[in-house]
Amino acid sequence: MELTGKKIGILVADHFRDEEVFEPFDYFEKLGASVLLVGLTRGPVKGKRGGRVEAEKAVHEVAARDFDALILPGGQAPEWLRLDERVLALVRDFDRAGGVLAAICHGPQILISAGLLRGRRATCYVGVRDDVKLAGAIYSDEPVVVDGNLITSRVPEDIPAFDAAIRQALLAGVRAG
Repeated sequence: MELTGKKIGILVADHFRDEEVFEPFDYFEKLGASVLLVGLTRGPVKGKRGGRVEAEKAVHEVAARDFDALILPGGQAPEWLRLDERVLALVRDFDRAGGVLAAICHGPQILISAGLLRGRRATCYVGVRDDVKLAGAIYSDEPVVVDGNLITSRVPEDIPAFDAAIRQALLAGVRAG
């Protein structure tokens, strides 16, 4: 299994976009990675389309060093996650450590609140595009945009390309820490 030993965190909160959690979770587990769902608290979390997951750890129980990649799914969850300073601190620390930081759909809202987009190339769901640009990002309407350790994507239909870019970054050893 080509990603055995790699640890991936997926941040979840109520109203996450179901396929943006389930598809990467399954994809990376099949490649041998250890995938952990991290929420604002431990416990059940409901997706936008009715899917349910269990957050195994709360954000205050993890640190940037715990993961090789951190995935920020979309849906309405980022609106809640971006309001929590513990989430923003984790995302900032993770970016500083050079881990693979991947956001899809509305996920870049967390990157905006963490102050991580100025001068970086990124994409997102079209409804967040203006916010991404106002945060100082160089916006590009592509399925996946890779800027160093930062990987962004637009919509659920782009998940295969999003997952492949994360996989490639992990195999290339993007993590600096």
